[in-house]
Amino acid sequence: MRNAPTVLHLDMDAFFAQAEQASKPSLRGKAVVVGGLGPRGVVATASYEARVFGVHSAMPMAQARRLAPNAAYLVPRFAFYRSISEQVMGLLRALSPLVEPLSLDEAFVDLEAGEAAWDSDSARLAGIRLRGEIRAVTGLTGSVGLASCKMLAKIASEQAKPDGLVLIEPGTERAMLGPLSVRTLPGVGPATGDHLRRAGITTVDEIAEAGEDELVRLLGKAHGHALYAMALARDDRPVVAERETKSVSVEDTYDVDIHDRTRVELEVHRLADRCVRRLRGAGLSGRTIVLKVRRYDFSTLTRSETLRGPTDDPAVVREAAARLLEAVDTTGGVRLLGVGVSGLADFTQEDLFAQAAEERADGPEEEPAGEPVVEEAAPAEHQWRPGHDVRHAELGHGWVQGSGLGRVTVRFETPESEPGRVRTFRTDDPGLEPADPLPLVRRGPAAAGGPQAAGVAGPDLGLTGWGSGNSR
Repeated sequence: MRNAPTVLHLDMDAFFAQAEQASKPSLRGKAVVVGGLGPRGVVATASYEARVFGVHSAMPMAQARRLAPNAAYLVPRFAFYRSISEQVMGLLRALSPLVEPLSLDEAFVDLEAGEAAWDSDSARLAGIRLRGEIRAVTGLTGSVGLASCKMLAKIASEQAKPDGLVLIEPGTERAMLGPLSVRTLPGVGPATGDHLRRAGITTVDEIAEAGEDELVRLLGKAHGHALYAMALARDDRPVVAERETKSVSVEDTYDVDIHDRTRVELEVHRLADRCVRRLRGAGLSGRTIVLKVRRYDFSTLTRSETLRGPTDDPAVVREAAARLLEAVDTTGGVRLLGVGVSGLADFTQEDLFAQAAEERADGPEEEPAGEPVVEEAAPAEHQWRPGHDVRHAELGHGWVQGSGLGRVTVRFETPESEPGRVRTFRTDDPGLEPADPLPLVRRGPAAAGGPQAAGVAGPDLGLTGWGSGNSR
């Protein structure tokens, strides 16, 4: 534990939903839900306006629609969110060399290591300055927690939401934690919380009063010791600048179970290619190929194969995944498929092409793996996903508000415009095409306007419901 609150935790406010509201003027101040829109989709992020109705992350999308039927339901734009995250992480690294990202929208910063703070006053000033810079650069808001350790800094940022700053003064940690629910502590989920409640323990103070031996008896040695230390505000974990990537993987959940074996094979080939693209994007390779299959009855099977050396070659990964699939019975139907690579390295093994050739020669003949992937990668028509960007030859930039029955509805507006008009087109309209997202904050003199330039703050626009187009 430190003697000064120089550990900072930043958590962007309802990040995905806030980014969508900032880029779409018609959605500002409205309920927005981002996630998978199929029958089995889940909520990734809900705006604070949607949370009023009880919608929250990880909730089934069908339940969210029942709670907030008039909300805007959008498909995530991860490349867009990642570009904003890179801007935010750049600002954090300007504060300190020790930045520990936890996700796209969350990170710890060691202010002391960057000599950005050394006491409460300087830490508070650094936090205020950081929030202002984030708003000026991205047009978005984030909440900041400052404390003497990582656990308390994260709790402080949670208390600061939305768009606030909370600093926990050294020496006040126990008093602050005491009355809080046990669920406030990291690692205490619904099951552990319910187990503690049945033992008469509902607050952090009651954890401390129960004693370490009782917690070990209730929760086991490792969890009991850790929980008791947290209840006493003890957390000596350092801020780690680089968290080693252990694996790279992709997976898809399907709205309707896949029964056709050929379709399953095509999906595995497609996932293998996506996984390799992500692997190469990170400058990595890997030795172990992993296949994940969740069947119709929710049983999940994982199969793996370790190669002679690391690879980032799509043909090798495709063939390994196909071999793993051969040992899995999918006749009842498949609801989820995933392909991953672990045993990562930053180099490749050149003789893996020879290995793949040898294995093909030893096994039964099969159709070339590359052919169906090309067919899968070239759909007959665009998929107009709600929330994604488009451009019309005459009307300019807009976003998809909904689609179906051969029609796509588009609202034409930009981050700097007024709420735009809505038009409907045929899905094959030659004047309509997918587009890249526009920046939330204009670069140049106008950027000095900060959040107002990005349009994320200001008076209520007084709009009616947005229509029938359908993480904190």
